[in-house]
Amino acid sequence: MEQEEQFQLLRRFQYSSEAIIYQGKLESQGIKVFIRDNHVVDTNPLYSNAVGGVKLYVRSEDVDLANQILQEISLYSVDDHNKLVKCPNCGAEQAEMVTSIGSLKMLIAYAISVLLVLLPFFTRHKYKCANCKFEFN
Repeated sequence: MEQEEQFQLLRRFQYSSEAIIYQGKLESQGIKVFIRDNHVVDTNPLYSNAVGGVKLYVRSEDVDLANQILQEISLYSVDDHNKLVKCPNCGAEQAEMVTSIGSLKMLIAYAISVLLVLLPFFTRHKYKCANCKFEFN
């Protein structure tokens, strides 16, 4: 009797594009990867929270190695020279890119795009420090 492979949940992602990046990194290291719920989220990104995001699975025996590989990937934003973005307020190198709606015009455009099940086009991207929560351009 052939033994069935067992997969274990490794990470959850808001969008399938994030999961595909991590999938590529793991597969380049010889780890077998399975992604679940990516088609649901790709069909309508607003369903991501409802289904628990895009799920990335690996074989049970590869979980420790996969976590070790993924820990090498920085969770914070880098600039054009591949250096971590530094917060001008506290100096920490823990800045993440976030979407910002800065005006009434942008808020109205965002609301209309959500109602029409479109991706929001009128948003700005800023950095937010994970250390002091300061937002900057």
